[in-house]
Amino acid sequence: MLGSNISQVEVLGISKHGFWLLLDEETELFVSFLDFPWFRKAAVEQLFCVERPLPHHLYWPELDVDLHVDSIKHPENYPLVSNVGV
Repeated sequence: MLGSNISQVEVLGISKHGFWLLLDEETELFVSFLDFPWFRKAAVEQLFCVERPLPHHLYWPELDVDLHVDSIKHPENYPLVSNVGV
C-alpha cells in the first residue's frame, strides 16, 4: 500500500499582482510578480503546473523555475532577481 503524499502544493488563485499557493493544506503564501518577475508572463496552465519534490522546494517544470519556500516567505533575504520577463 502506498503512503499519502506529504508534500502537497496547490495554486489557489491568480491576480494581476501575483498568485497564492497552499502548502500542506495549511500554509498560504503569496508569490508577488514584483519579487518573482519570471512568473508575470506565464500562462495560467504553467503556473498551475507546480511540483513539490521536497518540503522546502517548489518546481515549475514548464517554466524551468526552482524556488526555495523560504524565498517566498522572506523575499527580502534573497535580493537576486532575474531580468527574464521584465
